[in-house]
Amino acid sequence: MKRASKKYLFAGGGTGGHLFPAIAIADEVKKLQPNAEILFIGTKNKIEARVLPQKEYNFRTIWISGFQRFLRLENILFPIKVKVAMLQSLNIINKFKPDVVIGTGGYVCGPVLFAASLMGVKTVIHESNSFPGIVTRLLSKRMNHVFLTFEETKKWLKTTKNTEVTGNPTREIIGKISKEEGIKFFELDENKKKVLVFGGSLGAVSINNAILKFLDTLIQNNVQLIWQTGEKDYDRINLMLSEKKLDNSKGIWSGKFIDKMEYAYAAADVVVCRSGATTIAELTRAGKPAILVPYPYAAADHQTINARTLADADAALMVTDKDTGSKLGEMILNLVKDENLCKEMSGKSLKLGKPDAALVIANKIIDMG
Repeated sequence: MKRASKKYLFAGGGTGGHLFPAIAIADEVKKLQPNAEILFIGTKNKIEARVLPQKEYNFRTIWISGFQRFLRLENILFPIKVKVAMLQSLNIINKFKPDVVIGTGGYVCGPVLFAASLMGVKTVIHESNSFPGIVTRLLSKRMNHVFLTFEETKKWLKTTKNTEVTGNPTREIIGKISKEEGIKFFELDENKKKVLVFGGSLGAVSINNAILKFLDTLIQNNVQLIWQTGEKDYDRINLMLSEKKLDNSKGIWSGKFIDKMEYAYAAADVVVCRSGATTIAELTRAGKPAILVPYPYAAADHQTINARTLADADAALMVTDKDTGSKLGEMILNLVKDENLCKEMSGKSLKLGKPDAALVIANKIIDMG
């Protein structure tokens, strides 16, 4: 007898770039099927462990981490972790009995999707980057359906059967918060320009250093900051801000991570950030003028490709990581002062967005169930 409510298992985490597309799809599934049961699988010490409980989604953990490209002691444990994670995934799937298992790339979803495919459960994977991660490259052939953000990703896959270009899923709430609500959330001055600075969920030291170098000039020009430093750099930045006695009263909000990014986008006049696929998707959904600093060590340099897509469309400016120290501060100041340019960039950014990506994928997944 067929169940009245369907069950969907999501695997994605490690970074916000893998987690937030999964949440966006799950949110749409829940709207389309309010009685659906949704379970997330992730790790206990990464971003998903903090964010998912706030979203009130059920959450289970497995013991897995990424393989480090440089020589690290933890790489010795990697084969053991994979085997343990496989057994944990098999156990969770056997107990939960999902109709469809959805992965959004990264090391978290690898053992889960592989285990599901062995058990004959329907599987899909979404790849957000132009150059697909190793999990997508290895498992795409075993998946029932593969969703892509970029057309060019197909050339890197062993098969293009059941692949579909949908864009990158973003949360519906992005772009729905008013500027006034965003400013109030961060307790900033509505009469001053606001710049959102972040380097992804893990932070970016080069961007942080460039902002520190130009901080006094920004403040003197009535520029306020919403600054996500990243966990590893927070103590250093916070100490320097404390020494300068800079806080909200001086127009500086800083934190390791911004849990409510929708408020940060809403408040910001300009965004300074990396150019990962999820960040690009959120920027174009919110229609925010941006200065993009591609991460120089991304696989196949896909962040530079992402950034050039926006820069070539005049929807963003781009600066290389090595030039941030000498160029970024002045670029920020020039952009926030040019309201006409910001307005033009905002409109062009919105035209590049694909706000219905999560809904399209959710409908496909429900049809599979």
